[in-house]
Amino acid sequence: MTAAKARPPADLVVAAQAGDQRAISELLVICQPDIRRYARQTCKSQDIDDAVQDAMIVLYRQVGTLRVAAALLSWLFAVVKRECLRQVRLAARFAGSSTGAEAEPDISRPDHELRLDIDAALISLPEHYRAIIILRDIEELTIGEIAARLSITEQAAKARLHRARTLVREYLGPES
Repeated sequence: MTAAKARPPADLVVAAQAGDQRAISELLVICQPDIRRYARQTCKSQDIDDAVQDAMIVLYRQVGTLRVAAALLSWLFAVVKRECLRQVRLAARFAGSSTGAEAEPDISRPDHELRLDIDAALISLPEHYRAIIILRDIEELTIGEIAARLSITEQAAKARLHRARTLVREYLGPES
């Protein structure tokens, strides 16, 4: 693994989450090359700098909200992707596009990246939402079985599953 692709040290992420300004600055320096590389693959050329800048601002302002230090890069990649999509939609709106076909970005995401994004999305969920998604979508239990296992009503299980899936969709962005 090259130094450019190395994950930031977990203790640095934890220090940044605790509000250590020096750690946040180091994270900005460490993460920027990976974020820029991902933006070059994901965005149109004129949107790269905006996407990188947005990711760095989000890192600076919201690193404390990250639940798992190991998910930092996946989280930042999702920010870059959302910014690229926002820029495409904005350009389409200014161009007077009414079909929406031009607003679709030319993004093809390999399966391994999708898996990483989904993993990061699940990690970011509160435990009660993560558990219900795992029980339904991975263990393939029925709503009744999930309700019994979690000691909740079937209606509560359905509502919780719906909310959990909505949160995952929001995390993954509008194209998912």
